[in-house]
Amino acid sequence: MVTDTDRQSTGVEGLDELLGGGLVPGTLTVVAGATGIGKTQLGVQFAGAGQQETGQRGIIFDMSARGDSQSHAEYARRVCGWDLQVADPECANKLDDFFANDRFHGHYLRIFGYQGRRVTRHELDFYEWDDWQAELNARLTAAISFFYGSFVQGVTRVVVDGIEPVDRPADSIQLHLFEYVYHQILRKDPLWVARDLFRQRFRQFAPETEQHVYDPGRIGCQLLYTSHETMLEDLIARPLQQGDVLSNANTLIYMGKIKNGNRIRRALYIPKHRGSACTEDIVPYTIDGRGVRVVNDK
Repeated sequence: MVTDTDRQSTGVEGLDELLGGGLVPGTLTVVAGATGIGKTQLGVQFAGAGQQETGQRGIIFDMSARGDSQSHAEYARRVCGWDLQVADPECANKLDDFFANDRFHGHYLRIFGYQGRRVTRHELDFYEWDDWQAELNARLTAAISFFYGSFVQGVTRVVVDGIEPVDRPADSIQLHLFEYVYHQILRKDPLWVARDLFRQRFRQFAPETEQHVYDPGRIGCQLLYTSHETMLEDLIARPLQQGDVLSNANTLIYMGKIKNGNRIRRALYIPKHRGSACTEDIVPYTIDGRGVRVVNDK
């Protein structure tokens, strides 16, 4: 069993205790809930908490395409006192000084441009879907550069935001990209990630890549997954499809609304947390100027 000292704090007051000490490094945590329920603030708090634990804040990879503001920079300033620096989307074309000592790769990257609508197979015709797949392939190098550049600088926390709800996971180009990022970047040997980034120039950079090896087993990933369901009981009742990213997560946190007498309030539930005991209670939480806070009603 993973010890408390191995855990990564969520940065959320009261939540670490519910998780038996925090999240397990080297694993995937999925936070699921409807738009506006507090997922992004929870993700920012998780990324920001890295400063206290390791001296390095996490990074945020935003896949949103509709143009809706996720307010990452605002939340980072207000909750963590963090000036969120945006990464250069053209970073993959500027590899010459990649390992320069003063090179800063940024904390935030939005991979897709504004589209004004969801990007799913169901909502795009054949040619539009084909164009999106081509755009995805074109942006993979930028994603690799962003992640690899952060990991060689000591970052061990990743937040992936902007996943829009779909009826079938196979219809989502965002989930296709996430599967690639998780398995082919986050969990891959760093020297092979470097090969994917530098490609034909790998021999030129090989000595420096060998000096910048990191441990993928220390990198925790939090995926913020927007659901159709708003009420917590509907999320809990939702069946997990085989191969669904929720079913493959090490830790699953549902955020939704519950009815409490004549009031509707926010609450969370942890249906899965492998490697540790965790609460089986439905736990209320609030959102204020300090972000997400678990409410102790006992």
